[in-house]
Amino acid sequence: MLKEIAGHYSTRARAKRAELLCKHIAVRPEDRVLDLGGGTGNHFHSIFPNHRKVVIADVLEDDLKLAREKYGYETVQLPDGDESLPFTDKEFDVVFCSSVLEHVTGPKEDVEWTKDGPHFEAVGREHQFAFATEIRRIAKRYYVQTPYRYFIIESHSWLPGIIVFLPRPALVHLLRFMNKFWPKQTSPDWRLLTIGEFSQMFPDAIIEREKSLGFIKSLMAIKA
Repeated sequence: MLKEIAGHYSTRARAKRAELLCKHIAVRPEDRVLDLGGGTGNHFHSIFPNHRKVVIADVLEDDLKLAREKYGYETVQLPDGDESLPFTDKEFDVVFCSSVLEHVTGPKEDVEWTKDGPHFEAVGREHQFAFATEIRRIAKRYYVQTPYRYFIIESHSWLPGIIVFLPRPALVHLLRFMNKFWPKQTSPDWRLLTIGEFSQMFPDAIIEREKSLGFIKSLMAIKA
């Protein structure tokens, strides 16, 4: 039941964000678009089903294979833990990146379950700022969305948002325990962003705030 409710909620939220994206950025037929961290391509296709000049970039080859076979998209596999992107300056007319930035925290084997909070924060921040710089380098226009740090529900675990204030060792212990029975399992490779950090990462963008239940749920940096 909880998964069904969350699924409907997520679908509605994505639809609203898609409306906002289309309001700011008109994707023309001739535009070359990169979906960064786009996986199977399902999300992008749900917004722009008729656009063909699409590149899906992701670390998971199995997902990229589905994107090629299902939609005929061009694909590029990215190395895990490396924030540099194998594209030239302003190569893409539009870069689309949804719910990816918070996971750009360094090589997964080093950070995923580490209990070293200061190290995780420092390395994660460094990688996220570098990744944002890369997006700005390769994109003429861009849309980047990430969950907000202080929403009432933490989006990766579906647990109360207060968990973001836990010390790293306590958070790791809690998630290991909850993964045994909780319907939403996660590994804590994510580092959620504040409005201030996000704005610093994308100084040339408009920062939109998506709200839900009266609270800020996610942040969107849009350069049109």
